[in-house]
This record gives sequence, C-alpha cells and structure tokens, in this order.
Amino acid sequence: MESKKLAQPEDLLELKSVTDPQMSPDGKKCAYVQTEIVKGKNDYASNLYILDLAGNSGPKQWTFGNVRNHSPKWSPDGTKLAFVSTREGKAQVFVLEAGGGEARKLTSCPHGASGPIWSPDSRRIAFSAHLKPGEELISEKEEDKEKKQPEPLVVDKMKYKSDSAGFWDGTYKQAAVVDVATRKTVLLTKGECDSQADSWSPDGEWVAVSGNPNKDQDLSFLSDIRLIQIESGNETVITNGGGYFGDASFSPDGKYLGYLGHEREFENATLVKLWLYELETGITTCVTDGLDIHVGDAMVGDFQQGAKVPGILWGKEGSFYFLASDNGNTVIYYGNVNGEVYPALLDDQHVYGMSLDPRKQEIVAAISRPSLPGELFKLEVTTGQLKQLTAVNEAHVRTLKLSEPERIQFGSSDGLNLHGWLLRPTIFREGEKYPLVVEIHGGPHAMYGNTYFQELQVLAAKGYAVLYINPRGSHGYGQDFVDAVRGDYGGGDYEDIMAAVDYALQTYSFLDGNRLGVTGGSYGGFMTNWIVGHSTRFKAAVTQRSISNWISFYGVSDIGYYFTEWQIKADLENLDKLWKHSPIAYVDKIQTPLLILHSEKDYRCPIEQAEQLFIALKRQGKKARLIRFPESNHELSRSGKPDFRLQRLEYIAGWFEENLK
Repeated sequence: MESKKLAQPEDLLELKSVTDPQMSPDGKKCAYVQTEIVKGKNDYASNLYILDLAGNSGPKQWTFGNVRNHSPKWSPDGTKLAFVSTREGKAQVFVLEAGGGEARKLTSCPHGASGPIWSPDSRRIAFSAHLKPGEELISEKEEDKEKKQPEPLVVDKMKYKSDSAGFWDGTYKQAAVVDVATRKTVLLTKGECDSQADSWSPDGEWVAVSGNPNKDQDLSFLSDIRLIQIESGNETVITNGGGYFGDASFSPDGKYLGYLGHEREFENATLVKLWLYELETGITTCVTDGLDIHVGDAMVGDFQQGAKVPGILWGKEGSFYFLASDNGNTVIYYGNVNGEVYPALLDDQHVYGMSLDPRKQEIVAAISRPSLPGELFKLEVTTGQLKQLTAVNEAHVRTLKLSEPERIQFGSSDGLNLHGWLLRPTIFREGEKYPLVVEIHGGPHAMYGNTYFQELQVLAAKGYAVLYINPRGSHGYGQDFVDAVRGDYGGGDYEDIMAAVDYALQTYSFLDGNRLGVTGGSYGGFMTNWIVGHSTRFKAAVTQRSISNWISFYGVSDIGYYFTEWQIKADLENLDKLWKHSPIAYVDKIQTPLLILHSEKDYRCPIEQAEQLFIALKRQGKKARLIRFPESNHELSRSGKPDFRLQRLEYIAGWFEENLK
C-alpha cells in the first residue's frame, strides 16, 4: 500500500473549490460552482455543474472555458438557469435553457453586471450594475483593446479606493431589471449612491433593494432596505436610517420581508441579527435578539473561492433557515414567524453555502472540516440525516496525511473562557520535542474554527505544532466578547494569546518552549508585530499584510479613518493614543527575527506599513526581511495569483525552518 504524502503548498493546484449550491425548483437537481487553478495559466477558472439529487448520475459540467462562470440561479419554472460570466470580458448576465444549448447573453452593461434574481413568473431578472451618473445601462460598444495612457486621478472624496476594486472609477451600483425574452432593460434606481437588488415580491410587483441612501457617503455608514414598485417607481423605506441592513428576502406568501443587519450599536463589532418586517402592519421584529449569536459566516480560511452565504432561506408555512457563527462552527438554524429558533445542524463544521427545497425540507449545504477541503451534502432537516453528494477533492485528499486539531479551552488572565485548537505535527513521535507556531487570525471580528486551512496543514507537515485560538474580539462567543477588543488593541487580546501559549506549554509535554514562532495576517499581523515588541519568548515571527503605525494608517488605508476611530477609539486629535497602540513605537524592544510579507497593491493595509517597520528594524540592526508581492492585494493568501500563494507558504515555512532549529 502506497504511503500517504504530507501536505504541501502545491496541493492547492489539485484541490477544487465547490461553492454556491442552488437547488432546482422541483428539488431534483442542484447547480453549483467549481473553481480550480488552471495549471500553466497562473489563474483560476470557475464553471457551473449540475448534480442529479436522485443519485442516478454524477455531476455534469454545464459551462466550459478558462473564465469565471458563477452565481447560478434557477428560474422559478425550472426551465432556465441564469448566471454571471466573464466569457466576453466584463461580467454579464447569461441564461441557459435547462434542456441544453448555448448560453444567451442578457446584459451588455458598460461596467458589467452581477447578482441575478428571477421574477416569480420567470420572465424577468433583476440584477445590479455599476454606472456613472447619466450613463446608459446598455453599451454594445467594444472596449479599446489598446493600452490607455495613464491619466491623473482627481480625488474629491475620502472613499476613493477599495482593496477589492482599486481606485474609484466614478460609478455607483444601481438596481435594474431585464426582460429575458426581449433583453429590454429598465433602471430601478439612480443617483449618486449605491443600491443593490435583493429580492422580488411573490406578486412580481416589487423589488427589495438595499444600499446607502446618503449622497455624502464619506461620513455615512448606513444601509437601508426599501421596496420599489416596478411599474410606478414608488418607493417604501423599510428600515429606519440608523443601521446597516441588507440581504432582504420576501416570504413565499408575501406577508413578511426577512433581512439581516444591525443598528451599529458597536460599529463594525456589532453582531448581525435576523429581522422580520410584517408588510401589512409595518411591525419589525428582531428574531435573534435574545440569542447573542452572529448571523452569517465569520469563519476565516485560505482555500474557498467565491463562497456565497444566503441571508434567509424561506421554507413552508412561515418557516426559514439561516447560518450563524458559534464557537468555531457555522451552524444551520431553523426559525419561524412565531419566534421559534433552534439549531438544525450543530456539528463541528464550516457551512459556507446552502440551498433549500421547502417542500421536502431538504438542504444542500457546502461544508468544510479540518480534513475536508469542501464538498456538497444533503441534509434532511426532519431526520437530521446528512449525506455526502460530491467527492471532487476525495481522490487527492486520500493521498494526504493530515493533522486533526484538538480542541482546547482555558481561562484568560481576567476570567474569560477562551477557546481554540492545537494541531500536532503530522508526523508525531512520542518522547520528541516539537517547536510551536502560534497563528493569529485577521479581522479582528472573525473566527477560527472547524474548516480546512492549507497554511496550518503545511506547517504541521513541516514538523510544527500549531496553536490557534479565538481571542477577545473574535466572533462566535457573543456581543460582549466581540466588542471587548475595541479601544484596547494590544491589551486583553495580547494577554489572551499569551495565556494560550502558557496553557499549551503546561498541557502538552511534547512542546518545546524554547522554540516558539508566531504569525498572522492583517489584524493578526498587527498582533504579531505587537507580540514581538512586548515579549522575547518567540524565536521567529512572520507578519503578513500588517498594521505597524496607526497614525499613518489613518490616512492611507481604504478604511483607515473610520476603522481607526471605531477600533482604536482615537483620531488624529489623539496622536498619543494612536502611537501608544502602534507596534512600531516598540521597535527598539524587538529581538525576534521578523519576516515581513506584504502585497504591493494592498489598499486595506498599504505596503508603507511594512516599509516603515522594515526600515526601523534594519536601522537598529535587527534581523528582518521584507518580501513584496507585485500586482497583489490584501486577499493574496485566499484568492491571489496561484504562484504567489504557493511562494507565500514556502516563505513562511522557510523562515521558521531557518530560525526555529
């Protein structure tokens, strides 16, 4: 029998990401998106597959090519499948007949289209498109293929760049509707604010739209839901103009509008909740108000591509399903309009997508676990039975020897209950001592948990034990816990991580306390910088896409001014506090060899954060190395160019190998 291989960065070339399941209206088929790395192209391709839920045949590929085909949506009558494709350049909405044939293009928007949503009669599709003020929605003009000369960028607004979209191009997102037969397109929204189509009413007369209604969006962080009548254009505002709401969805009987959001009580640390609006009475109820859970998927990872989590999936007779992040898992919850809410699937897992057949009470869920990169499963809600439907990664995973995490629980220095995991080295021998690498997630309002994580498996395969926890500020443990980090970066969160290290060293005799490493990205990079400036216990550190200086971060990040005010609770009028919480202020204390990884086009944590730290360290004669990834942004580890993702993992493992001997 052939021995199993250890996890390597190159496994990413073989693994496939299975996302966005969409069940057909009759419950017999399921469309989904499969994304994989195109070998030799240093890029990704996404295509649509159809799964026969009766199990009579395997998955069938419906789209082809080295492009992005995604966002599948069945027409309510089951005869067509709409999707978004980049096959002609910019993303546009296409439609396929369920019986086969060539895809037909429905939109020709100058800056692309996204988010198709079928009308109840299957004759129209609502979608979203970016437009400049006064710009036509339809443009058949071919783009100039020649490279344009660079032009000066004139900036009048603070929100002029985005890590995902780059510099603002003068467009605003608008909601529109296209007739499937005639391709006639109508704009539902306009103006200098962003709007997104969310849902059709069952009678086909209204579209629910979400977005920020304020023109001065630099100082506005709201998102309201409003209903737009298709024929008249009349609008009804559902939310109160004081929160951040979206993912609106009509109940099948048209009596309720469900949506997600919060009233910004704790700014971006506020738990997302589920709300119901009764259309006849105008009464709004927060369904999850007493649960102290975050609705949605807060899990961090480095593998899934294009995962989409639905807001509310309506069942029959006023029932519905939704996802929530809880204690390192994403949990499927059941609820109804009478106020009942309880878990429908409560396992050690990461559910990162799902679709519902309301008649049979069956759910197709995309699920990952620490040794399962991701597959589709069918959940029979009434029995709780879970059956695996796909096995796209099974053949490769069978060749790998992976490390399974051990759950740990311990107390913080001030009495909080803390939760995390320890990965043993993949090849583990009793009696030997092993170095320990501490991993810290970004956010900080995110969550480590029971999902596949390539970076952790690569380190375990290299002979390291890996410790990762959810310190205060993480999701999954209630509102007080997630809010506890704000205004205290480097305080209680630092103590939580150090308490985890102490607990691990006291609990696991095979760990070598003289060979400790630490790494993390974004907020995790900030905390890595902070730790090595406040402790000499670590012999090697790798900081990724990090923050080192809150004073400069305020003005250079795409979210700098408001994120700093929300998280550090200080602005440029309080430079002392910003400097106090800046890792670069403690660079003279850093003795740990530090590898700095950063992307050139990271607008979230711009590369000047890395440059400052590197120069400050080298000027003082400290051991440091800076690696800059060209043409890459803040998402390098998750969706960056494949060769850079592999090289990044090799750099991390190599630095620990060099310094944790």
